[in-house]
Amino acid sequence: MGLDFSERVAIVTGAGGGLGREHALALARRGAKVVVNDPGGAVDGRGNSSAAEKVVQEIEAAGGTAMANHASVTDFAAVEAMVAQVMERWGQIDVLVNNAGILRDRSFAKMELDDFRQVLDVHLMGSVHCCKAVWPHMQAAGYGRIVLTTSSSGLFGNFGQSNYGAAKMALVGLMQTLALEGAKYHIHVNALAPTAATRMTEGLMAPEVLRALRPELVCPAMLVLAHESAPTRTILCAGAGSFEASHITMTRGVHISTDCVPLADMDTRLAEQLPQVLDRQGDAVPDNGFVQADMEMRKALQKLH
Repeated sequence: MGLDFSERVAIVTGAGGGLGREHALALARRGAKVVVNDPGGAVDGRGNSSAAEKVVQEIEAAGGTAMANHASVTDFAAVEAMVAQVMERWGQIDVLVNNAGILRDRSFAKMELDDFRQVLDVHLMGSVHCCKAVWPHMQAAGYGRIVLTTSSSGLFGNFGQSNYGAAKMALVGLMQTLALEGAKYHIHVNALAPTAATRMTEGLMAPEVLRALRPELVCPAMLVLAHESAPTRTILCAGAGSFEASHITMTRGVHISTDCVPLADMDTRLAEQLPQVLDRQGDAVPDNGFVQADMEMRKALQKLH
């Protein structure tokens, strides 16, 4: 029967087609009331359509409950109005799936700065707007599940996607902090790195690969991250029925004491010891940003005693 989302209200952005549509359908099939948010438009974000209504019709035809919304995630006032509309109609917001996105791929040397800013505006600030709008309601309810959509392009890099990669990695940083701040309110914040055949990827992969990468095969990871049993601060990768986790780790590193090496020579010593600094053996996933400073201070103090 799958994970149960009965009595839950979920907002899915960019849900008029592709992966967002599958997310919305999957949540609705499991009992959630779903807000299908999508202003419509092409892959680059231009234009508009009634795509959201079509997904709502699919959900309702299958016996589910949904409403359409056309707010652009780049417009904070419109996002706030969407959240107010949901609260007035259903009185709660339990799940936010930040899926809306656009592509404007080009090598960095040839990319216009407007295209860089627009991709950041949709992916990063669009997610910030949605999180900010639902946050007080989740705090008041003492419950919330937020899924941010990152990407292998952000986690690992991808040629021609400096704007997209920068935005997607920034969302991981947003996840890390919101998860910490939301913990006492039982707001869990996670990230999903999907590989799926959508309008945004159809020109990047061979047809047989696209057939294997059906968007619905990513949805199980989204459902796990959005469910009441979800972890927090987790990055799940998903595609073609495979699931992995990605971690930002820190190596054990080295300490170079100024008692032994003059500051003017420390760069030379670091260059010599760089292989040891980069050694992944014994690396760890820090609980928060203070772990780095704590480890560095402990190593420095150990040298003094």
